[in-house]
Amino acid sequence: MRIVFAGTPAAAVPSLEALHRSRHTVAAVVTRDDAPQGRKRVLTPSPVAQAASELGLPVIKANRLDAEVTERITGFAPHLGVIVAYGGLVREPLLSAPAHGWINLHFSALPAWRGAAPVQHALINGDTSIDTTVFQLTTGLDEGDIWCASSTDIHPHETAGALLERLARIGTHDLLRAVDGIDDGSLSPRSQSGSASYAGKLTLDQAHLDLRQPANVVYNRFRGVTPEPGAFVTIDGARLKIHAAWLPDDAAPALEAGEFSATRGGVLVGTGTTPLRLDRVQPAGKPAMAAEDWWRGQQGRSLTVDLEESA
Repeated sequence: MRIVFAGTPAAAVPSLEALHRSRHTVAAVVTRDDAPQGRKRVLTPSPVAQAASELGLPVIKANRLDAEVTERITGFAPHLGVIVAYGGLVREPLLSAPAHGWINLHFSALPAWRGAAPVQHALINGDTSIDTTVFQLTTGLDEGDIWCASSTDIHPHETAGALLERLARIGTHDLLRAVDGIDDGSLSPRSQSGSASYAGKLTLDQAHLDLRQPANVVYNRFRGVTPEPGAFVTIDGARLKIHAAWLPDDAAPALEAGEFSATRGGVLVGTGTTPLRLDRVQPAGKPAMAAEDWWRGQQGRSLTVDLEESA
């Protein structure tokens, strides 16, 4: 089949590369416009745009799939559209333009965690397994019939970034199985069943750790918002970003919520139950550093987290 692929972040690149290696033809790649990156805000092509260029594939850059983009896509006469984290809506008439419509690779057991951030919400919720699901795109939010799916365990200390990277590779197998099955007619889709839950894009406020909560709740939220939007607490109104943290396996001293302590095991901060160990932090306006280095720089100051401001 001739395929038009739509995707933007690094998590979509393995799917593009797998389709390019398959028996099918990637006729064109749609991705979002170049975006400013880094402190100097340099306009940078998306990871998918860079991968497509390296593969020698035609690239259409657009933040909206409007009439002009629709005309460009339909000019390739695709049999199937494949979307993986593109970051925009596919509406009619583009939705029906390919002979087989569009399919979407999604990282949840639909109808659980419909929406933009299923991996992040699954971790915050404390889920212990997650699916890669390929479904038929419809006008409803992630409501289409499922072509195939598979489940994988979530590792106890995985952050959203690490899990998304792993699922991006795992999901290529389901995606290729779906594309091949649509092509040769060996697969039939099934309706979604069960109660739906929703996973909207996370805001910065949702990354503010509430240390009054039990340690496992705090840690799950840390995992779910790392690396984006980025877990943090505030101390005297200044943000302390937390890049790496753990739940200590060994016995840790009892600490009040928001209270810090330095031990041989590292820098600890109290929660509503047992402490959380901080490995890497980033004070406001400074680069990320080892938590022990940050703590030594405080020169014995008495620090506590601003609990009343935690979200």
